[in-house]
Amino acid sequence: MKLRVIRANLVVKLKTFYRERTAMFFTLAFPIILILVFGTIFLDRDKLSLDLYVQDLDHTQASAKFIKTLQFNGNFKIIEVDPASDAREYAQKHKLNLILVIPKDFEILHNRRSDLKSPDASVILTYIYDPSSTSVKTKMEYLNMEFAGMNQRMSGRPPFYRWEETSILNQKYRFIEFFIPGVIAMAVMIASLFGTVNMNTELFQKGIIRKLSTTPITRTDWILSNILYQFMLAIISTIAMLLVSYSVFQVDLHINVWLLVFLLLDVFAFVGIGMILTRFVQEAQSATAAANAIVFPMMFLSGSFFPIEMMPGFLQTFARLLPLYYINEGLRASMIFSDNLAALRYATIIGVFAAAVFALGIMATKWEEGK
Repeated sequence: MKLRVIRANLVVKLKTFYRERTAMFFTLAFPIILILVFGTIFLDRDKLSLDLYVQDLDHTQASAKFIKTLQFNGNFKIIEVDPASDAREYAQKHKLNLILVIPKDFEILHNRRSDLKSPDASVILTYIYDPSSTSVKTKMEYLNMEFAGMNQRMSGRPPFYRWEETSILNQKYRFIEFFIPGVIAMAVMIASLFGTVNMNTELFQKGIIRKLSTTPITRTDWILSNILYQFMLAIISTIAMLLVSYSVFQVDLHINVWLLVFLLLDVFAFVGIGMILTRFVQEAQSATAAANAIVFPMMFLSGSFFPIEMMPGFLQTFARLLPLYYINEGLRASMIFSDNLAALRYATIIGVFAAAVFALGIMATKWEEGK
């Protein structure tokens, strides 16, 4: 082992890294971005305030007092739902993961209990919930603990507050079935973006891009062939993921033409981003660092792993600007809910985005600038 050789090689690598300012920026900035993002998301989790939609069918002083107690002790931000609405339909229409329904006879039962006219009286509160949301269980556990505390304060008697759960879905699904579409979207995103970045930077550095301009192939032909290649890889990887999911977890998902549509849109969107990226960052190390800075925040902020409801309001707004969010929601709408209208809406949004970035990517790909 020669320390002089090691030191010389180390100095060369450090100087190379210093000269590639883009790589240096993304390498240093990326972990800082992650700290800032997740630090903001999980800051003061003990002081977490959750939105809670409440439908008060009783509208009495007793039910109003109950809601105020729940808001104060349970640290909930109460949002009232019109009593005339159907809670289940309201939750589906407004994409709510939980509505607490207070029954009409709340005050009557409360007074009977207080006056000892019926010491065994109890009230049934209803949770109208969306099992597709990973944060709904947290809300329900918070409510359960709060109701248990209220019951405990009425010591010596049977529990007054009881609850039952009603899903907004006609069919019961497990979390794994909501998780798989997000994994599919994420895997295709990573393969398309990094496949484009790695290929383009290699071709730029080897001067192959410039040589292609002297051949009969056009830019459009070359780019579309790459799109077809990435799309075929996306189909193969999706089939593999679905086979494992069906064989190991016995999932129940709807496989239809929307799956191919969102796979294609996923490929177009992130191949376009990759082409734009390599137009400005042509060194392999710099381009990979830049791609990482795009991919990882998008993975965690678009609802692939945990719901955006857990984030602060400004991050939720930011999440809805990310293309992966709409691919996730579109795949879930088609594969879980068989909601063609929702799938069409998400496909339109991501389709417009994909067309825009892909067009910009074609414009950014200049063969004559290859080394």
